[in-house]
Amino acid sequence: MKKLLLNIFGWIFLVLGIIGFFTPFLQGILFTLIGLSMLSRTSPWAKRLMVKLREKYPKVAAKSDEWMAKLRWRSGSTPE
Repeated sequence: MKKLLLNIFGWIFLVLGIIGFFTPFLQGILFTLIGLSMLSRTSPWAKRLMVKLREKYPKVAAKSDEWMAKLRWRSGSTPE
């Protein structure tokens, strides 16, 4: 069930991200990265793309990891 929901929401965010690249009121890159992040947990192609992006933009990846660690700490969940 969790895998199905990750796929559904991942695709929704990915589509919103693509739409966001062409509309002024949506943040295309943000929605695209959220969607890819969700899909990377279940889809090999999305995981490969995320690895390539992390290698190409290491500063952004480090900042993202830092932000996610803070969110996990505040919510009380542990990293996977």
